[in-house]
Amino acid sequence: MAVEEKNISYRIYLVAFVIVIMAVGILVKLTNIQWVEGDYYRKKGKDKTVKEFVIPANKGNVYSADGSLLATSIPNYTVRFDAMAPKKEDFDKNIKALADSLSILLEKPSSHYYNEFRKARANKNRYLLLARGLSYTEFMRMKTFPLFKLGPNKGGLISEQKTVREHPIGMVAQRTIGYERQYVDGGVDGKGIEWAFKDYLNGKDGKVLKQKIAKGQWKPISDNNQVEPQDGYDIVSTIDVYIQDIAHHALLKQLEYYEAEHGCVVVMETKTGEVKAISNLGIGADGTYSETQNYAVTESHEPGSTFKLIDLIALIDDNKVDTSKVYDSHGGTVVYHNRRVNDSKKGGYGKVSLARGFELSSNTIMAQAVYENYKDNPKQFVDRINAMGLNKPLGLPFKGEGIPFIPQPKTKRWNGISLPWMAYGYGVSMTPLQTLTVYNAIANNGEMVKPIFVKEIKEWNKTIKKFDKEVINPRICSDETVKKVRKILENTVKKGTGSKLYSKDFSMAGKTGTAQVDYAKGKHSDAMYYASSFAGYFPADNPKYSCIVIIHKPSKSKGFYGGDVSGPVFKRIAQKIFTDVPSTNEIKNLDRKSKMQEANFGKYSNLVSSEKVPNVHGMPGMDAVALFENLKMKVKVIGVGKVKKQSIQAGQPIIKNNTITLELS
Repeated sequence: MAVEEKNISYRIYLVAFVIVIMAVGILVKLTNIQWVEGDYYRKKGKDKTVKEFVIPANKGNVYSADGSLLATSIPNYTVRFDAMAPKKEDFDKNIKALADSLSILLEKPSSHYYNEFRKARANKNRYLLLARGLSYTEFMRMKTFPLFKLGPNKGGLISEQKTVREHPIGMVAQRTIGYERQYVDGGVDGKGIEWAFKDYLNGKDGKVLKQKIAKGQWKPISDNNQVEPQDGYDIVSTIDVYIQDIAHHALLKQLEYYEAEHGCVVVMETKTGEVKAISNLGIGADGTYSETQNYAVTESHEPGSTFKLIDLIALIDDNKVDTSKVYDSHGGTVVYHNRRVNDSKKGGYGKVSLARGFELSSNTIMAQAVYENYKDNPKQFVDRINAMGLNKPLGLPFKGEGIPFIPQPKTKRWNGISLPWMAYGYGVSMTPLQTLTVYNAIANNGEMVKPIFVKEIKEWNKTIKKFDKEVINPRICSDETVKKVRKILENTVKKGTGSKLYSKDFSMAGKTGTAQVDYAKGKHSDAMYYASSFAGYFPADNPKYSCIVIIHKPSKSKGFYGGDVSGPVFKRIAQKIFTDVPSTNEIKNLDRKSKMQEANFGKYSNLVSSEKVPNVHGMPGMDAVALFENLKMKVKVIGVGKVKKQSIQAGQPIIKNNTITLELS
């Protein structure tokens, strides 16, 4: 019996010992979790319930040179409701008033929202969808509604912001303005100004902490962001909306008439290189034209007869020949290394001077002049082209600028026909903008300037960076050569291949071009088509603008010569810019006072001196912007026209540097 009791005691002690050991192990583990691994597990738990989200910064705006808004970022809001966030007494007290307010804003019956809120509360729904696609003004208004004004934690308002890129005045210079897009895999790509200047436009993203409230559902922890987003800078482009509109419609009309495949037009300010208009239109599967590619920047091809200007500059400036020297067109055909050079006119032009041969765009005359004077030293001719900078890209900020090609002597691509072929624009390759820089240089007294598309980068009224004129070549030829060449270009319009464009009331100068594309495949090949062009400047005596027009693959049954196809676009642009403007008459009684004018001025003065936000509903957008800027406030504008809504209601105290958003319609 004693032995049995002793065994039981041993068993009890053993069990007690095991329990003590287990207790000590548990205590050690708890201590380890609390003090050694505690931070790890706390972080792990927090990561599953609290997460940092990126708040995309608003991109800067893109403006035209005359202040029109070309591209802007508009915040777009999705709003939801956490029915379990408000206390019961707050929910019951405010739910009816909230439903009434939402009914007015979202135009659904108040009973609809009241029932939805009650149902969400009963079902413990923490993510009830209320609205998508709200504007900034609508969202700010919703935040003041009963219950919601208590904030996300007490009021249950959940918002998700996205930024939408809008073009308020349509697709003006769409491919030049461009875009930036992000793919599903995270990659980014883009075109035009939006992509080239993305580091300025994009700003800096903000950060906000959100707490998980259900599977896939998160809401902000507080009203304040962890890091506030910083808006991007604004870009002021060189585009003039008025000139752009003229150029776009002139090109479109001609493309439609000639049933052409695609075309482009560029208008550049002579002295500065500022591109005032650029339109690139291609035909789609539905037969309509739209901006699909930036042909003026990216498409490098044989320029044809517009290249003859370079022949003329070289021949005169190198003192090879005088423009009065007479050449025989030999019945319209000359032969080099068993390859023919033909004039477009059957039978040629007889015996004419070099200047007249240029005006008539004679291939035989120009080929003879270049070949005879440079055959023993073709490098001299090519070196002059290289010195102008035509053998390399212009260095535009846009991705995909076309690469020019100028054959170089003593290379594999140089042969016996290279020199005479170059004389009339074949065997070489240039983009429309590269060709335009040459014509602009002649208009600009020999100074070649780089085309620019952006004038400055701004933060409100503060200039961050300014883009001034950039000179590629300060002197492409002598003043005497410029003078002679300009006279010949003017005569080309007066009595040469551009004579159909001539107007005694308005002077223009330029050169036609008609290049056979894929000409090597044979004269009767279906693949052969024409690129019709016209490059020049206006007014001829005091050039302000240069312009190039290129139309690809016009219907051969309707015409394909540059003077017929592209020339009219050039003329339309030139005349619309300088002649289709309101007449300026003498204004009388300038000193007479207007009661209405004085009353309006007095009213405006009172508004400017006010200490409270004025009501600008119905006021023209430009006037409203000026008013708020005089009140030392920042202004964001959405749309065009008159003010429809303002984000800060009238009567609120004015806080300097606060941003007010104006919606126009």
